[in-house]
Amino acid sequence: MRALPLLVYLGLVVYTLSDVWQRPEREPYGVTKALWTAMILFLPFVGALAWIVVKLLRPGGGNPDPRKGPVAPDDDPEYLAWLREQSRRKRKSG
Repeated sequence: MRALPLLVYLGLVVYTLSDVWQRPEREPYGVTKALWTAMILFLPFVGALAWIVVKLLRPGGGNPDPRKGPVAPDDDPEYLAWLREQSRRKRKSG
């Protein structure tokens, strides 16, 4: 029973550190990866929980850039242009 808090902390640290270092941007959420690492390692529970809270509260959640591409085919300008072209060809041929 005494080891449970330690195991929870270690799991939290491993999860958050791997999450920090797998982010594609150099400064996730406006803080360098090195500073996030220091906060996670040297502020028990607080640093790891801060990472999780910031990640959940920011727009896009775990997604690094939610505006990076179309979400659905009908939001994709290239797909819409292709559909218009197909429709034009159909009207022209038939």
